[in-house]
Amino acid sequence: MRLLPLALVSSALLSPALLIVGTTAPAAPRRWLAGDAHVHSQWSPGYDRATSPPTYLRGADALYPTPKNAAMARAHGLSWMVTTDHGGPTHSRLNRDEAYPELLQSRTAVPDLLQFYGMELNMPAMDHHTLIVPRAADERDVLYEIESRFDAADAWPADPSRGTAAARQAALAFLASLPRLPLVFANHPSRSATGLRQYGLDEPAELRDNNTRAPQVYRGLEGGPGHQASGLARDGSPRRDASGALTGFRGGYSRPGAHTLGGFDQMTAIVGGLWDTMLAEGRRFWVVAASDSHVHFDETTRQGSDFWPGEFHKTYVLARKDYADVLEGLREGRVFTVAGDLISELSVTARAGRSMAGIGGTMKAKPGQAVEVAIAFRDPAGPNFGGRTPSVARIDVIVGDMTGPAADPTADRAPRTRVVARLTAKDWKCKGETCSLATRLPASPYSQYVRVRGTSTTDDEPAMDTAGENPWDDLWFYANPVFIDRGVIAPPAASATTAFRVPAHTHP
Repeated sequence: MRLLPLALVSSALLSPALLIVGTTAPAAPRRWLAGDAHVHSQWSPGYDRATSPPTYLRGADALYPTPKNAAMARAHGLSWMVTTDHGGPTHSRLNRDEAYPELLQSRTAVPDLLQFYGMELNMPAMDHHTLIVPRAADERDVLYEIESRFDAADAWPADPSRGTAAARQAALAFLASLPRLPLVFANHPSRSATGLRQYGLDEPAELRDNNTRAPQVYRGLEGGPGHQASGLARDGSPRRDASGALTGFRGGYSRPGAHTLGGFDQMTAIVGGLWDTMLAEGRRFWVVAASDSHVHFDETTRQGSDFWPGEFHKTYVLARKDYADVLEGLREGRVFTVAGDLISELSVTARAGRSMAGIGGTMKAKPGQAVEVAIAFRDPAGPNFGGRTPSVARIDVIVGDMTGPAADPTADRAPRTRVVARLTAKDWKCKGETCSLATRLPASPYSQYVRVRGTSTTDDEPAMDTAGENPWDDLWFYANPVFIDRGVIAPPAASATTAFRVPAHTHP
């Protein structure tokens, strides 16, 4: 891959709304809006199971009222968020009668924040999933029907049939039948894993099956899980147990050998891993990041593991500031995720002749035709909410060949995906906070996708996180891909035979 003259980057500095193939600039241009798709309120309760049925204990799991979450989200730079309380058929009445009225109050109290109604669905036979309901007059009733009929937890009396694969399939069929389609993302998908490529509650075959059954609904995974302050004590120092040993892992990924990698889930962080297999099949399957906020890490009433919405992780969506366009942006993959405000804007534009596309889009090229990629990003000059002023140390350009549907639904390796360039500050030019560069992809006869990631570190690959780690020392961003349609699918490559090697940290 060779770098191109900076003059060719000019298109990346235009309004991102102009970079979407087949559209014209809308009257109100789209811009990057930061948000959080996974926030809990006091309506994620605990239970007194000594009673029959169990008694809800408001605030026992997540602590804060929805207006408090909304105010903190806005204070930390967010334009939108989704309330995603834990649910179940019994809880559905609490959600309808108590939580929803509080959401309406919150929308009035913090009108400058788009506040979606949703929940953290206990997906039958799988782990937690974010469910986002489109904003409409019937949003309360739609969520009540979904939660009461399909959530796998909280039934009284217990109903084992709710936790089956058949129940999952029925839930997806119902979601896909709704006149206004919701969105679903798998949350912390490898938190139950026992090692790298040793998955737990969310298996590759299940992710594929869900996306196949409801491709416009089941749209991706939480690549950047919340609970990123799990290793911090209230004063921000490393958390220690009673014996003085370091404790607490980013994301709550506490199983040995299966921690997050640079704060991101292994399905996202490993090049040629599970996410790349989905993209190589041509699936529009996106990654988001979230706070999973329950209790802030400096809370005095009890020790928390979380940052406020927007304090550390942000999901940026290219959209106009209205509910419908933000939801469409999430569905169409006009999204990048970032930790610690490492960047606040990003443009990745692929071009061949007169065809071009930006993040989440698709462009056309002939076999062997050169594809130029322009990248521009904003590296904020001021401190982030950790009091740091990080800079982008490197950007990786990652390319994968399109290989079509996987013959093996359990596949989690994409051998034809690779890092084609590792670019540093010497490769880009900056004007104020905006930096830009351009490059040309290696010639290929095949349809491909290109995606970029960046980091504040000098780690070639994201290192596995350690107990008591300070997340502010290890920041990454991930952009969703641009697809390059050449009309030719690559032949399957030999399966990867070597294990992913986890590098050591090169930062404190």
